[in-house]
Amino acid sequence: MFDQLTRGDIQKMQDEIDHRKLVLRPQILEALKEAKAQGDLSENFEYYAAKRERNQNDSRIRYLERMIKTATVIEDTSAKDEVGLNNTVTVRFEDDGSEETFKLVTSVRVNTLNGVINKDSPLGVAVMGKKIGERVEVHVNEHVSYFVTITKIEKTTDESEEIRKF
Repeated sequence: MFDQLTRGDIQKMQDEIDHRKLVLRPQILEALKEAKAQGDLSENFEYYAAKRERNQNDSRIRYLERMIKTATVIEDTSAKDEVGLNNTVTVRFEDDGSEETFKLVTSVRVNTLNGVINKDSPLGVAVMGKKIGERVEVHVNEHVSYFVTITKIEKTTDESEEIRKF
């Protein structure tokens, strides 16, 4: 694992663990108990569904705890005029003049459909630490690359993005 996570990422993971242990687990165990009380377990769909939900919850708890345990903590601060983690960045693509706005985050918060990209993606790596007006080359692979110009940087927080479900 050894993902690079911010303190905010770790706190959100810990909050989810606490919620799963203190709220969801008792509800799931109660549903399991009620389903078991219905009798014949060989044809009891509610019992199997409750067991499956319990296993999924426990698996998610173990996954989050392992992520926290093996994480490398990184800072999400950057200079006022440069691109950093949790910043919203607008770039202009040189080939067609179009603009795109996205937010740079750690791997556990990526949601590309909503404009939230990984800092380790080709575009994230290219713009990290750069300033407004800089022209940077984005290397997709060894044969493909393109140029973008950074047009806007907004300092934002990591409050809105959820921890990704796997």
